[in-house]
Formats: sequence, structure tokens, C-alpha cells
Amino acid sequence: MGWDNGQYLKFKAQRTRPAIDLAARIPIENPTDIIDVGCGPGNSSRVLKDRYPNAHVLGADSSGNMLDRAREDNPDMEFVLLDAGGDISGYNSRFDVVFSNACLQWIPDHKKLLARLFALLKPGGTLAVQIPMNFDEPIHKILTELAESAEWREKLGIPRLFYTLTQEEYFDVISGLTDDFEMWQTTYCHRMPDHEAIAEWYRSTGMRPYLEALNERDAAEFESRVMERVRREYAVRKNGEIIFRFPRFFFVANKTK
Repeated sequence: MGWDNGQYLKFKAQRTRPAIDLAARIPIENPTDIIDVGCGPGNSSRVLKDRYPNAHVLGADSSGNMLDRAREDNPDMEFVLLDAGGDISGYNSRFDVVFSNACLQWIPDHKKLLARLFALLKPGGTLAVQIPMNFDEPIHKILTELAESAEWREKLGIPRLFYTLTQEEYFDVISGLTDDFEMWQTTYCHRMPDHEAIAEWYRSTGMRPYLEALNERDAAEFESRVMERVRREYAVRKNGEIIFRFPRFFFVANKTK
């Protein structure tokens, strides 16, 4: 699947806000080495560098397109092509902070994945993660129901897109790694100017795999069906705007040994 950094950054402020909130909960005062796993176009890496200006921040992503933009916008940081779903053991015990904002949902087997990320930490280091948990929100239900309908199932043929666990499952995985951790959820109520803005948001993330799996004509029709449902499901408020709720799950886990 290809990533479009320009499309992704159309909502840069909204997408960066969770990274700011997550970084604020990191308990380490003066880390020297930080890795931003799934750094995308570098907006989350910028948050880390701004908070810890003396730290070496390494942005890592599997998308060359995203990394091109990250390097262009952030010449004071280092960025590498890295697939966090593969072998990353060469980085073991190198970082004071392992950070990941809205990336891990795309990578399978979170029990093994979190263990691999935890292994990147030095003793006393912190793993800080944010994962979208919007499965109960209208836009996600719309996409899932359409994709699984008889009309679209054969055309799409898309396997599982997201690998997110439940909060209870994350609790069990993390508690098996450390006794020192905290978890929380925040629902962001984004102000959208119209229904088209919701589609714009999802074109670069949740709707992207569906559109890429279809030819141009079918992609346009699929998006049209999504918009029909979006207009019905998201009410316009008195001032003409739309509330776009987006729940996100966070955890900070500290390596005590």
C-alpha cells in the first residue's frame, strides 16, 4: 500500500495532537536516544525533538514517500527506512524512549510486536504508544459494512486491515513485560467544516487500502457510497460544522530491568 504524505498532512494539527499528548506523559527528563516508530512525514518526530532538543531522534518508517517529506521538513533529525513488523533486533537496548503514534494498527501480531519494541529499550527506558480505537465510530462501520457487502466483497478481496487488540488484551501483554505502566483513552472531538472533510481525512488512512484495491471507476463509486452514508450518519451542527469523534488508546510502559 502506498502512502501519500500530502494527503496525510491535510489534517496535520489534528493528527499531531495525540503525539503531543503522548509525549507529555513520558516520565524521562533527559533522554539521549529516541526512536519514533512509524514516524510518517515527521510530525510526531518534531514533537519529540521540540520536547527533547538535546536528544538524538531517529524517525523510522516503511514508506519512502513519508520519509522524503520527513527529511525535507526536519533536517535536524535522522530518518531511516525500517519495517517494524520485521527483524529490528539490530536496534536492541539502544533507546531511552521508543515512541509510536498511530502506526502499530497496521502491523500484525501485537504480542510479539510489543515484545520486540520493548527490547529496543535501555534499562529504565519508556515505550510510549498511541493506537486509534475508532471501530465503533460511524465512518469505520460504514467502510467495514460496505467492504463486506456482497456487492463489494469480491471486488475488494482485502484481508484484515487492522491488527488492533482490545484494551484488555493490551493490558495482559504489557503486564507480561513490566509492572510499571499506565493506559488511558481519549476521544478527540474534531471540528469538521463539512462531510467532505471526513472523506479527506480517511482517504490517507482507513479508506486508502479500499480505494487502492479498486479500478478508478469502482473507486469513485465506492467513495460515493461512503459519502452517502457519511451524510446520513454525521449530523450538521447549528453553526454548520460536524463533530468528528476519534477515540485513541494510549499506554506508557517503563522498562524496570
